[in-house]
Amino acid sequence: MIRLDSLKFDKVWGYEKWLASTHKAGIQKEFLSALGGSYPLLVKIIKADSSLSVQVHPDDDTAVQLEGEGNVGKTECWYVLNAAPDAQLVYGLNGTYTAEELHSAIETNKLDSYLNLVPVKKDDFIFIPAGTVHAIGGGLTLLEVQQSCDITYRLYDWGRPRELHIEKSLKSIKNSQLDKISAFPGEFSCPYFSLEKITVNGGWSMFVSGKNTPENCRLLFVLDGKGGIKANGGTNEKISKNDIFALLPGEKVTVEGHLSLMKISAS
Repeated sequence: MIRLDSLKFDKVWGYEKWLASTHKAGIQKEFLSALGGSYPLLVKIIKADSSLSVQVHPDDDTAVQLEGEGNVGKTECWYVLNAAPDAQLVYGLNGTYTAEELHSAIETNKLDSYLNLVPVKKDDFIFIPAGTVHAIGGGLTLLEVQQSCDITYRLYDWGRPRELHIEKSLKSIKNSQLDKISAFPGEFSCPYFSLEKITVNGGWSMFVSGKNTPENCRLLFVLDGKGGIKANGGTNEKISKNDIFALLPGEKVTVEGHLSLMKISAS
């Protein structure tokens, strides 16, 4: 069991904390060494003080097509840790549009009217398949779980003079049916990752099964509360909100206290 130290990246709009990463853009060396190889997920906390750019990420096939062999796409999800009363985000488009229509809207700075703006609150869950147009609004703090990929195409930036990646964005967009945003259902799974919310009132334990490979590592993120954690009957460590632990195959982990946890697994 490893307590992971986050890598913080301060931004003009807020910050990112990379909680679990073996990605070359932010490697946690102890995590990489313990796993003996690359972890297929990247887990972050994102705090947005102002609205972020409108983005889209490629799927696996499009990532190879646009960026070359060895690249993977980025399917991700957000769990809302905190939200201002009027917080909202962009979740897809509000209709089906051609690439030509979207290109024209971007060039005339009118893409706002094509975006699906959705209000969100604490504990809401948003699944973002690769190819989904999306943007984080100001006043939001999110737990993000994604494929270990740092490919981001900026489609639109609310009139701000930053570089856009219009052609690659338009090639990546998929008009797929999106899930309705609501409170996290307790469990979620897709082809890349699984999440399970666990409430601990007293004690809880789990055994990490499977072969000793990086993808069989499990992550435990503390959403709220405080208590203690120990592996294989070892020393008890204090834990509290925003702590995250990597649990390795073959370990039995016990948590005590009153806590809300998010268990994260690679699928």
